[in-house]
Amino acid sequence: MLSLTCGKAAQNRMVDVTEDKPEPGETHERQAGPWRGDGGRADDKARADAGYEADPNREGAADAWPQERAQREPAFNLPPVLLWILGVLIVIHAVRLYLLTPETDEWLVFTFAFLPLRYVYPLAEQGLAWAWMPITYSLLHGGWDHVLFNAFWMIAFGAPVVRRIGTARLLIFWCAASASAAALHAATNWGDATVVIGASGVVSAFMGAAARFVFSADGSIRRDIAHLNQRQTIAEALSNRSVLFFVGVWVAMNVVTGTGLLPLAGGQSIAWQAHIGGFLFGFLAFPLFDTVPRRRR
Repeated sequence: MLSLTCGKAAQNRMVDVTEDKPEPGETHERQAGPWRGDGGRADDKARADAGYEADPNREGAADAWPQERAQREPAFNLPPVLLWILGVLIVIHAVRLYLLTPETDEWLVFTFAFLPLRYVYPLAEQGLAWAWMPITYSLLHGGWDHVLFNAFWMIAFGAPVVRRIGTARLLIFWCAASASAAALHAATNWGDATVVIGASGVVSAFMGAAARFVFSADGSIRRDIAHLNQRQTIAEALSNRSVLFFVGVWVAMNVVTGTGLLPLAGGQSIAWQAHIGGFLFGFLAFPLFDTVPRRRR
């Protein structure tokens, strides 16, 4: 996330370029269908591991859908709403960088970025920026590298979450995740005069939510059906070695870079508490948004 000190904010930017760096990769889902040479039995097994029953009529089905067997889904096929969000982030940054004057951009950052200092003063004595900034800061970035880095991890972990919860729930999830990330940052930096911008708090929430379902019971990931997996309980997730490794590495990287144990180039800093807040929201609150019911065991 970008941190700016009030006053000469536009001249004192410190961009977070060490965003969350867990495992990459995500592709479009496939519906049940015989596209393997074994008549679909391998796909049945993977779907069964994900919590779905195999098709009892699978035998002979390989001849029923020759076009599906002949055509594979594109390896890179994002949900449309995610493409729109990425487009909005790019357009906003391009407008700030190429169309706004430095003075106007500084006003925009001060008005729409998250500023813990605002909450020290009575809310009735100021404008309404305190109400929208816990969400609007997630739409601003400090540089193209910041935008692209967040976009990369949003594609990797946002895609399976979006496919699972849908567009309407995604918008609510985004706002709640952004506010949760800002809340933990404010609680640990109360009254700080440094503004925070960037979507990494929401990206962290996508990671936390994905940790509840993308890893199968044996710790593997089937990218084509990962969004269909049975949702794990908190206890199940924390007993999954792959989840524990993923969460442990992610937390360690944020703490090490955020606390200065691993200094970043150019004296840059990250709002690592906001990352933690977003991740916790996604991990703990995901069942409220999930559309795939858990099967009774």
